[in-house]
Parts: sequence; structure tokens; C-alpha cells
Amino acid sequence: MTSNATARDALTPDTLAMLQVIAETGSFAAAARQLGLVPSALTYRVRQIEEALDVLLFDRSARQARPTAAGSELLREGARLLEEVEAVAHRVRRVATGWEPQLTIAADGVISPTTLLELVEAFYAQSPPTRLKLRDDILTGTLEALTSGRADLAIGVAVNASNAAGLQGAAMGDLLFLFTVAPHHPLANAPEPLTDTVLRQHRAIAVADSAQRGGVTMGLLGGQDVLTVDSMQTKLQAQLRGLGAGFLPEPMVRPYVDAGRLVVREVARPARRVRLHYAWGGAGHAPPGRALQWWLQQLESPATRAALLENHHPF
Repeated sequence: MTSNATARDALTPDTLAMLQVIAETGSFAAAARQLGLVPSALTYRVRQIEEALDVLLFDRSARQARPTAAGSELLREGARLLEEVEAVAHRVRRVATGWEPQLTIAADGVISPTTLLELVEAFYAQSPPTRLKLRDDILTGTLEALTSGRADLAIGVAVNASNAAGLQGAAMGDLLFLFTVAPHHPLANAPEPLTDTVLRQHRAIAVADSAQRGGVTMGLLGGQDVLTVDSMQTKLQAQLRGLGAGFLPEPMVRPYVDAGRLVVREVARPARRVRLHYAWGGAGHAPPGRALQWWLQQLESPATRAALLENHHPF
């Protein structure tokens, strides 16, 4: 057997393209004419590839050059590799025009996945070379993803990111959180307003802060039983099952309240209204590339910002 290095040397884009021509024309002679080679030179090159791989690529017993099983596999993989080479070359040319190789977006759990994916669809419609990566984050973890360099854009930050060194940010809008329970939960029929004393007797559903360091909790009482989950959608599902109670974004629970699957309860504590922001790298960072510029331009639209907070349609 020959070495892997020899096999790698044999499988160049040129040789893969040459094998494709042989398969398409059906004969070494026709392929040689198309490639501008004498048949003996073409045959020699094919034998070099076969020796490097230690396989027979074409059945030479018939008048036509028919690929063997190994040859057919190489042709399939070769076609894919040639497409990838073209894609890489195209991506490199586009990146040279100011597009980032990858853009990572950290979106808080309160952000509408429907609207976010609609924006992704619009972004891809431009055929950009930039790869997108979406992160699900919660509370201070959304901002931490940005400050730690794990994200380039954070959407749904619950603090004013402009106060963080080196960041720029803008407000998205206010989000009201409602205290909700399933209709069969004991708190569904308890006298209102629900006091902290009453709430402490029942399990709370909480979403864990995704920050790797520190983190915060919201709406929990000391001594209260807590079921902690890692996403806002899981928290919603847990409350629908009556596993506990807690605050959820009004747009997210609205369809379930209208359908009678959740009940909004008044609590004695002040209403929770949170102002959300979006943020990106500022001073000390390189100027935004064209991908980030596109996303920031979309976020300048009040309608887009509102849809990111409001557009929750589960059914």
C-alpha cells in the first residue's frame, strides 16, 4: 500500500476533474481529445492515481471506460470536493470584500425564534459568504457571550450594554412579564393578590442564567422550592403542565392565555417590566463587517425590534 501523503498528492482538483471527464465521455480516447492529451499520457495519469490508492478505478475489459465500484465512489466524492473547492474560492473572494467568515448571534430566550429565523432567511437571500451561528442565552449570559468574545451581536440584553466597556448598544423595547399558572394549579383559584407568603408555599419554575460566571435569578423567594430549567421554552412547558408557577413574557403566554391553557394571576409584588437592548462590539473592536452591518441595519427598524419581542405564535 502507498502512503496517505502519496494518495493526497494524487487526488488534486485537476486529477479529480480529469476522472470526471473520462466518466462523462465514456472512453479514454474521447477524454484525451477533450483534455488535449495523447491517450497514452491520460492512461499513465490514471494508473498513477490507481497505484496511489491501490484500487482499480476503471474497467478496461470493455470498449468503454466504465468506472468500477471504487471508481464510482471516487467520482461521487470527487464531484463533491470540486464543488467545495469552488465554494471556498467564492467565499474567500467575498470575504476579501469585507464580509466576516462567521457571525455569531446570542439571542435571549425571550426573543421570538420565528422573527429571528425570518431575518436569517433574509440574510441568506443575499448569498453572503458569512456563516451564521445562533446561540440561545439567558439573562446576563446574553451579554456575557458578547463581552467574552463568544458572540458578535447580542439581542435581548436585559441591561444597558452601553455601560459596558467597549460595547455599543441600543434599546429594543419594554417587555412585560406576567405571573402565570396552569388552570389546574392550586394558585389558579387562590385569592388575589398573591402574597409572597402564599407564593413561597408553591414551586417556582426558573430559567438558569447562562452566564458562566456569576449570573442572576429573578422573581424567586428565599426558602421556595424551585425547578430550574435551561430555556424559556422549557419553563413555559413546565408551567403548562402545572409543575410550578412563575413570570413569563406577555407575548409568549398570550396565545396560551387566550386558549385557556394558562391563567394570569395578580401578585402583591410590583409588576415586572424589563427594558431590553441589543449590543455589539464598540471601542477597541474592528469596524463592523458587512454581515454585522446588515443585522444592525435590520435592528434599526422599530417594526423588526417589536416583532423580535412580540412574534410568538406557537399554534
